[in-house]
Amino acid sequence: MPPVITNIEDLRQLARKRVPRAIFDYVDRGSYDELTLRANKADLDAIALRQRVAINVEHRSTATTLLGEPARMPVAIAPTGLTGLNWGDGEMLAARAAERFGVPFTLSTMSICSIEDVASVVQRPFWFQLYVMRDRGFAASLIERAKAARCSALVLTLDLQIQGQRHRDIKNGLSVPPRLTLANLLDIASKPAWALRVLGGRRKTFGNLEGHVRGADSLSTLSQWIAGQFDPTLSWADVEWVRGLWGGKLILKGILDAEDARLAAAAGCDAIVVSNHGGRQLDGALSSIRALPEIADAVGDRTELLFDGGVRSGQDVLKAVALGARGCMIGRAFLYGLGAMGEAGVTRVLEILRNELDVSMALTGTRDILEASPALLRLPGETARGAGPVRRVA
Repeated sequence: MPPVITNIEDLRQLARKRVPRAIFDYVDRGSYDELTLRANKADLDAIALRQRVAINVEHRSTATTLLGEPARMPVAIAPTGLTGLNWGDGEMLAARAAERFGVPFTLSTMSICSIEDVASVVQRPFWFQLYVMRDRGFAASLIERAKAARCSALVLTLDLQIQGQRHRDIKNGLSVPPRLTLANLLDIASKPAWALRVLGGRRKTFGNLEGHVRGADSLSTLSQWIAGQFDPTLSWADVEWVRGLWGGKLILKGILDAEDARLAAAAGCDAIVVSNHGGRQLDGALSSIRALPEIADAVGDRTELLFDGGVRSGQDVLKAVALGARGCMIGRAFLYGLGAMGEAGVTRVLEILRNELDVSMALTGTRDILEASPALLRLPGETARGAGPVRRVA
């Protein structure tokens, strides 16, 4: 009997059973003590929604626009590395699911399927995420390939100049393709369906790098390779260089501080992603939701804001939009769906988020997601609006 899937956690538990440990942990875990990873979700959970009644909410709309593109709800699929190792051809399947559902899809530089692979299975343009490596010529070539594939936005990630240590990846010996140690062989042997799907996929290593970057087709460990390729000298001058080469809509991802947000807006970007890389970089950094209001105040209407970090429900989406985000990017949530059920799992994630968002809007008296504001929320420490101090009962 097939499992009954009602929320994102159901898909997470199913993915845990179906995906090898090294790949699942790469998706699921964070850096160092995982303080920021946990704070992303805990701080979202600490924000209460104001339940309202006797308001006509018969006709509701979750529709919006993200960077001028229509979206069925304020959600986009975030760029994630190794997606195609959760399910064979995973990036292609996720892009197709996003297109059919009506939300943007973002392809990572560190994807298994290449830019061209994804472009071959979709009709609408998708977004491409860029890491600037030491070889600037290769970065320029990625930009040209994204243009040729008709990508409608470039997402430049700024918070991975140096990788935060992810203990679980080191202990699992994460490599691409997966290293065949005894422990990994036993784990993979217990998941034959996963092995058949990945072996049957179009690619087994980083499709965007294969044939272009030495050593990309056989990595000893992912973290060691990143340390040798990613560029710690990345600066705002490079942002301007990328912007000039690209010439289209530019999104800057990894902004968590108001001062950086002002610099990003001054650099002429079209959107900012408020993000701490899913708690996978600077452990002890603010949660994304705590940083969002200050950044929204800092940039005003000079640039669009997207939110990334801990989104597992439609309620989370509503909270982020109410605090100033135009939309949310989902990473782990869609990867859980992909690892659990492939393309159908990604579609199920999007359905769950939209249904939860729609119900939450109705119960907060919100007819249109574009009307969401801080008035929908009660932040930690706030008392009821219009009420005096909370009276304690002995």
